[in-house]
Order: sequence, then structure tokens, then C-alpha cells
Amino acid sequence: MRPKKRRLEDVSPDRSGLDVAYWESHDEELLSAGLGTMARRLPALVAAAFRLAWRASRRDTAVALGGNLLAGFFTAFGLLATSDVLSPLFAGGPTPGRVRAALPALLVVALAAGLRGTLLVVAGWAQARLKPQVERHAETRLFELTTEVELTAFDDHDFHNAMRRARDNGVPDTATVVETTVSAVTGAVGVVAPAVALGLMHPILMPLLLVTAVPAGYTALRTARLRYEAFYRLSTARRRKFMLSDLMAERQPAAEVRAFTLRTFLLEEYDRVAEQEQQVQLGTARRQTAAKASGDLLTGTATVAVYCALGGLLAGGMIPLAMAAAAVLAIRAGQASLAALMQTVNRLYEAGLYFGDYLSFRELAATRIRAPRGTAPPAPFQRLTAEKVSFTYPGASEPALSDVSVTVARGEVIALVGENGSGKTTFAKLLAGLYRPDTGTIRWDDTDLAELDGDTLRQRISVIAQDHTRWPLTVRENIVMGRPVDEDRLVGAAAAAGADQVIADLPHGYDALLDRRFRGGHDLSGGQWQRIAAARGFYRDAALVIFDEPTSALDARAEHALFERIRRHADGRTVILITHRLASVRFADRIYVLDHGRIAEQGDHGELLDHGGLYAELYRLQASAYQEVP
Repeated sequence: MRPKKRRLEDVSPDRSGLDVAYWESHDEELLSAGLGTMARRLPALVAAAFRLAWRASRRDTAVALGGNLLAGFFTAFGLLATSDVLSPLFAGGPTPGRVRAALPALLVVALAAGLRGTLLVVAGWAQARLKPQVERHAETRLFELTTEVELTAFDDHDFHNAMRRARDNGVPDTATVVETTVSAVTGAVGVVAPAVALGLMHPILMPLLLVTAVPAGYTALRTARLRYEAFYRLSTARRRKFMLSDLMAERQPAAEVRAFTLRTFLLEEYDRVAEQEQQVQLGTARRQTAAKASGDLLTGTATVAVYCALGGLLAGGMIPLAMAAAAVLAIRAGQASLAALMQTVNRLYEAGLYFGDYLSFRELAATRIRAPRGTAPPAPFQRLTAEKVSFTYPGASEPALSDVSVTVARGEVIALVGENGSGKTTFAKLLAGLYRPDTGTIRWDDTDLAELDGDTLRQRISVIAQDHTRWPLTVRENIVMGRPVDEDRLVGAAAAAGADQVIADLPHGYDALLDRRFRGGHDLSGGQWQRIAAARGFYRDAALVIFDEPTSALDARAEHALFERIRRHADGRTVILITHRLASVRFADRIYVLDHGRIAEQGDHGELLDHGGLYAELYRLQASAYQEVP
């Protein structure tokens, strides 16, 4: 049974947890912006769009703008020449004679129309070419920045939202801004050309264009604003509708939808939101129709007034009949151009706000890029030292690490253990040079990591993260990760991680694509993915290898085998191991126990058990789970 329809005001607000989504950041401004606001901001916006287009393609930018401007000249010329065509046609005498007299002017009009059409086609071709070039230029520059900023930038909520606005709205709207800027130029030329032609015919004719064109332009702007207001009112409802559609149509929640018999609940929720959307759309259609009807009425009234004025000018002998007829054509052309221009300006202003986000993000990102360093880290290093290191995430009230000091010698296996949130992963990222400490120093031998070239440093470090990425690439590419392919080392790394068994079961082996979204792609279990990720670490011939929870998705047999392989792989390398499985760190040369961002204990397995502190407590808790209950 379908739920009873409710009034719009009865519908509950969106419950997605996002009061103002990043893509809605300009909605209030768009609703309140008038023509005055647009007029003040558009010049700077248009200038920025031209600069971007010029960098993307100078030739296409010049052709698109030049073609439209020249087309406007021939529009005005054609309207003036039309008066010369009509003058002999409206004169006295036999019809054949009047037609022959009009032929020269008619040929001029035809030539002007042909040249105008050719220029518009060429300008349109250049404009179509310009759009993908602008978008590519903008997107490339964005990703150059996002892949270069410091990792902490992505932990900053404001930076992350700014990046998403720039990526999801700003980049697509860069092309839109350029396209609508050219369209606005075309529309402005389409208004100016008839106005100039009317002024040249007779000064009194120019004001008549505004009398008829302004109501049509206002109606177009009002209709566009009503449409956007409806979009704004429905934005939160649509977000919930999209969420519900994903819950009912995607693979991941399908099992729980059936297991918890959620079908009726989800359909009722969807129907409630769809009812809200429909009511708003119907109301908008009614208001748009009323606005268009009133606008058409005003335009019709103004047109009648203009025709009466033209009749008066004709009766008074101020203009000839041919000029009046040409004026009618010019006024109608100006009406259509102004209506189109108003819609384009509204669209340009909207796209321009998000284009502004793109420009602002570029400036913001530039401040989050570490200055390049020229110093290469010593290879191989002999000692890695952290001295009184502290670190706080952007926006956090408490530090993630406080006064942590650790020394790691070449060839050692060091374990970092502790409860969730103790700072283990954060400290590992600091050691890998992914974060910079707020205070304290981390030294690669005697050189501060802050003085080393970041890319060169990370070439000598291998990090297998707990939340490793499941790259939509082949098995080979997932392991090699952009490095030169060495088949022997590839096979050895897969075997060391236990991934060779996984790969042997795939139809195409190392060439199997690991993403079910692509035809012929394959998906892996969590444990299988973890073996592929571990193979990444083994393949990278690094001096420092960091394993962050490398066995969280493995069964007991696979876990034991992987830790044995990690121990063998440590020969000559420095390994930092982060794990909650304390039985697996007994072989470590030294164990650091972190508690609330501080080093609580350190020593080898036996020393820490004898100490009877936090490590001993956690170890015995885990061990008790495997003891038989008497």
C-alpha cells in the first residue's frame, strides 16, 4: 500500500548528516544575486576565463572571439543593407523594374548573410575545440597540485572540501565559463549590432529596441531564477534520493536489504522523497508559466507601442516605409538576442562562482606544497632517529603524538604496538616522511628528513598501509606500482607474500584485471588483497620497509607464514612492523609500546613481559583466548 501523500511542509528534512554539502556552498548567493551583483563581478570573471582559454589554446580562443565579433559587424551591415533592398521594392513603378533596382542591395545582403554564417560556423568550430582543451588544462593543473601537496592537507577538512569543490564543480565549470563567456559575447554582439543599425537608420529608433527587448530579457532571467530556486529547494531531498537509490540498486547492500526485509521501508522512504520532489517541480512549472505569460503580455504590449511609434514616425514623414520595415526586423533580432543574453549571463554567473572555487583552490594548494629540496638521502642509511617528536592533526584538539623518541638501526626489526588510537600509524607515516613533525626532528643518519628531497627519500622506503588501495589495475601493475618490471623479482615478491597462490587461480595470472566494474575483471577477498599489497612491499627494494597491520584479514596459517617471510625479508633491511597480534612480534629486536601518543614502554618481548606493564597485560589478554577453560 502506497503511503498517503503529504503536504510539502510536512516532509521531514534531509537526514544525510550534511547540513551544507560542499557542492551547495554557493546556493544562497545564487538565489540572492541580482543583475547589479552580476554586473560588478562578471568583468573579473570574464578576464580570468579569457586568460585560461588563452593558455589552453591561443588560436582557438582568437578564432572563437574574432569570428563572433566580425559576425556582429556583418549582422549590423546586413540590417542596414536591408533598408536599401526595401526602398526600391516599396517605390512606385512596375514590379520587374523595382526588383531589378533592388538586386544590387539584395546581393550585398546575401553576401553579408553568407559571410556572417561562415564566421559563426568557424567560431562555433573553434569554440567546440576550445572546451575540451580548457577542461583538460584545468584538470591537469588541479591533479598536479593534489598529487604534490603535503599529506596533512587531506586531513584538513577545509582543504579537502575546497579540493572537492574545485574537482567536482570547478573543473567542469572552467569549460562552461569559457563557453558561456563566448556565448555572452555572441549575445552582446547580437544586441549591439541591431542597436547600432537602428541608430544609424535614425537616432530615435534605438530606444525602441529597449522598449521591446527588456521585458523579454527580464522574463528569461526570471524563468531561469525560478528553475534554480527549485533546484536549491530540492538539493537535500535529491541527495537522500540518490542515497536510497544506491541502497536499492547496488550490489553491496543487496544482501542486507533482503536479510533485514528492508524493501518496504526503503520504497516508502523513496516515495516520500519523490513526492516532495514532484510537488516542488509542479509548483515551479506553474510559477514559470505565470512568469512567461506575464512576460509575453508585457512584451506584446511593448511591441504594440513600438509599432504605433513607428506608424507615427511614418505618418509624420520622419522615416520612410523601407526603413520602418528594416527597423522591425532589427528590433525582433535584438529581442531574441537580449533574451538569450540574459539566460547566458545567469548561467555564466553561476558557473563563475565554482570557477572561482577552482582558482581559489589553486592558490590554496600552492601554499601547501613543500619547497623542493636538493639533498638526496644517504644510501644505505645506518640509523633512523626520532627525537622528541610531536604531531597534531589539523583541527584536532589533542596531539596524536607527544615527545616520542625512537632509534632504529639498519637491519633491525622494530615493532610498534598499542591500543587503537595510540599513534602507531601516525608515527610510521612520520618516519616515512609522509608527515612532518610539529616539533622535534627525525634524522636519516645525521640529516633531518625536512632537508631531504621528498621524492628521492620515498623511493627508498616501502609503506604497506593498513588501508591499502585496491588499485583497478592488473595484478602485475598492482605489485610493480609504476616501477620497471623485473619478472624474476615480481615472481619472488609474490611468493614471499603468499600471493602466488592467489595469482595461480586467476584465469590470466599476472595480467588479470582486479576490478569487477570492467569487463573480464576479477575481485579478491580481503585476505587475498592483503597478500597482493604485501607483495608490493617485497617488490620495492627499499632500505626501510613499514608494514601496517599486514595480516588483519589473513587466516591463522597465512598470518604465521607471512610473518615468517617478513622476518626473512628483513635480512639487510630495516623493518617497522605495526600490529595488534602480539604473538607475532616476539621475533622483533625491539618493541615500542605506544599509549595515547607517548612511548609507554620499550624492550624486547621477554623484557616487556617481565616488566609487567601494558604490553604484558595486552599479551596475556590475547593469550587467554587460546587457553582451555578448566
